Amino acid sequence: MGMSQKYLIYLGCAIPYRVSSYEISARKVLDKLGVELVEMPEFNCCGLPLEPLSHELMLTLSARNLAIAEKVGLNILTLCPGCAGTLKKTGKILKENKVLREEINRHLKEDGLEFKGNIEVKHISQILIEDVGLDNIKKTIVRPLRGLRVAGHSGCHLSRPKKYIGFEDPENPRALKMLISITGAKPIEYAGETECCGSTIAAIDDKISLSLVREKLLHVKEAGADALITVCPACHIMYDANQLRVEKMFGEKYDIPVLHYTQLLGLAMGMQPEDLGFEELRVKPTKILERV
Repeated sequence: MGMSQKYLIYLGCAIPYRVSSYEISARKVLDKLGVELVEMPEFNCCGLPLEPLSHELMLTLSARNLAIAEKVGLNILTLCPGCAGTLKKTGKILKENKVLREEINRHLKEDGLEFKGNIEVKHISQILIEDVGLDNIKKTIVRPLRGLRVAGHSGCHLSRPKKYIGFEDPENPRALKMLISITGAKPIEYAGETECCGSTIAAIDDKISLSLVREKLLHVKEAGADALITVCPACHIMYDANQLRVEKMFGEKYDIPVLHYTQLLGLAMGMQPEDLGFEELRVKPTKILERV
């Protein structure tokens, strides 16, 4: 692949505890692509859940992660779009606002840290497209997933808010479709593609969030998809872990396996399902694996 690329991997809170299949499969495919991951020392929550409570606390937590990365001298790769978005936003806000930057740095000083604003944060999708490159990924595909029709769910944080993320168009996200196409699978269009998974309101009103899940799964099923592909741990939990609950609640059957993009890519790279964390999926992807 030419030069090896090196990133600090930022795992955040949800993935290590609830969605380890995403981490397992991501490490496998990145390794195959010659991307070197360096473990991040003593990271903390990205701050996203605290934004409604205290903007300053959110910025401090977020900036602490950025300052640790600056100390190591490596750009950050995240698997969670929410984490990527929060860290990007903090970096941009603090770079542009000197007063606020000095304020936050006063907090970080107690930890022997300082935010300077000289590293970049990117979600794995962005790294695959911009840094690794689609052509380089193509070279690693040994088992194209032809005949597989999949629906992609980009989620909210990969593109919103645009002024902080600066990656793709929230109204017409293309990144995941491009990434799916490389595997040989066909990304299909379906109604309500850009709709939220409902994860953020699950704690307040799970009836609303579960009906959002239901709507998405119905649309995906109507479109004749063999699977739904996610790039976010929260979205994955909503569609995979909650699918049986939603089926019970509405007396319907969807039977839509939900795969992390990294699992789909790993399959196309010729890897074994058990090496990609497939046994952790709640909705069994038996039909897909039989076809592959």
